[in-house]
Amino acid sequence: MPQTTSFHEGQDLVSPLLTWGKTGGGDSQKLCIDDMLRRHCGEFGAWQLRHFILTSLAWALEAFHSMVMIFADREPAWTCVSSAGCSGVCGLEPGSWEWSGGPGSSTAAEWGLVCENKYKVGLVQALFFGGCMIGAGVFGHLSDSFLGRKGSLTVVCIMNAIFGCLTAFSPNFWIYTLLRLLTGFSTGGVGLCAFVLATEPVGPTKRGVAGMSTFYFFSTGIALLSGIAYIFKSWRSLYIATSIPSIVFILLVIPFLSESPRWYLVRGKIDDAMKVMRAIANSNGNHLPEGVFLGLDERTNDDSADVEIYKAELSSKQAISGSLIDVIRSPLTRFRLFLAVAINFLCSVVYYGLSLNVVNLQTNLYLSVVLNAVAEMPAYTLTAILLDRFGRKPLAIGTLWFSGFFCILGTMMKSDGIWRVVRMVCGVLGIFGMAGTYNLLFIYTTELFPTVVRNAALGCATQAAQMGAILAPFVVVLGGVLPFAVFGFCGFSAGLMAFYLPETLNQPLYDTMAGMEDAEKALKAPSE
Repeated sequence: MPQTTSFHEGQDLVSPLLTWGKTGGGDSQKLCIDDMLRRHCGEFGAWQLRHFILTSLAWALEAFHSMVMIFADREPAWTCVSSAGCSGVCGLEPGSWEWSGGPGSSTAAEWGLVCENKYKVGLVQALFFGGCMIGAGVFGHLSDSFLGRKGSLTVVCIMNAIFGCLTAFSPNFWIYTLLRLLTGFSTGGVGLCAFVLATEPVGPTKRGVAGMSTFYFFSTGIALLSGIAYIFKSWRSLYIATSIPSIVFILLVIPFLSESPRWYLVRGKIDDAMKVMRAIANSNGNHLPEGVFLGLDERTNDDSADVEIYKAELSSKQAISGSLIDVIRSPLTRFRLFLAVAINFLCSVVYYGLSLNVVNLQTNLYLSVVLNAVAEMPAYTLTAILLDRFGRKPLAIGTLWFSGFFCILGTMMKSDGIWRVVRMVCGVLGIFGMAGTYNLLFIYTTELFPTVVRNAALGCATQAAQMGAILAPFVVVLGGVLPFAVFGFCGFSAGLMAFYLPETLNQPLYDTMAGMEDAEKALKAPSE
């Protein structure tokens, strides 16, 4: 794969407004971050590997806080103590039966969330994802503005640790529900902040594989959660055990993380951005020449300004920032945001809906959770291998339609005999395809928007995904073949929408809205 490309008539624009000419300061050169990584620092060396692993550990924390409800809110086994026999919990007199693990084994056992109160378990789950939806938008904006990627990740981890520990001391169901809502609010920012912080220092040809690899940490977190839940049988001790890792992450990991050089650059902190780039080059065994410095993508073709004058101008000017209003104001990014939101929503309905359908295996709960977590990993691996070979757009369409096809096929299967097994296989293949899509969308959405609004746009798409997660259980309740029909429709519809997205393979991560819009104009110019 070539390390540098140039723009010719009929080809895609790979590097916007980028020149190697001399500036007024002698041999100094202004480069955008992607080009500096390719030419001098290294796209994925020792520095990026360490930073990537440390940052991506946050995904395991998100898995702990998101999936702990599987064990904490479960309906445990019960035993009959009446000599008259028992046919079902709901029709029994108090005292004629008891929970096998005691009332403290789960919230359902302690607060009687069974029978007519069983809906409350679903209410807690819906409110948690509702909190995630709000938090994704809030922290998506904050991480693009004054708080930064690292600052936002620090805040959400602190909030997760506090709310997670407080949840263990909930005196009643409604306080428990409130604390889960607050935990969801902070959890909604963990994944998107960690993803952007981990992938922004990575070069364009390595970013796709790196981005897909972050989700191994999430699946590993789910598998580890099963082991933690097996050790801590009480739901209160389980919440404390799953919150302590957040405290460890804050104390032992975050101090060793670097802020994104892209965020530094768009905030006008060019010296801080250059400090990070020099650290990357030194750690990777490369040399960053003294005359090379960073420039925003719409300024890298400006050869007229002296280096020091340009640096002083960039450092003293008001920091460049953006919001969803800026995304919506631009026709280019508005259309992309609409498609990203719709596709993420539909994909989430299928992903979480199929997960609920295949979890009910009537086997050991701890083993089932581990198997479900491990089953997604081949999808990540296959997508990562094909990502840079076929590109984001064809792979997104292919995986969406792959999942939709097997969901539609599932509607044609009967619910008895061997056909029940065939339907289950269709569901497994459907979630296999959608698992790859669901994680590919993180990379795709990140690359569709410039640095100044990247987290805001990703947060909006994540909010849409959380809405899909809230809706999915209600689709599953329909029963029969209807859920498969809905999932198949969502998969095929999302695949059609993906046709209208641009390909981002090996394209630079633009810094500003102006840089992206100028690149699009230059791309269309030869055909006009």
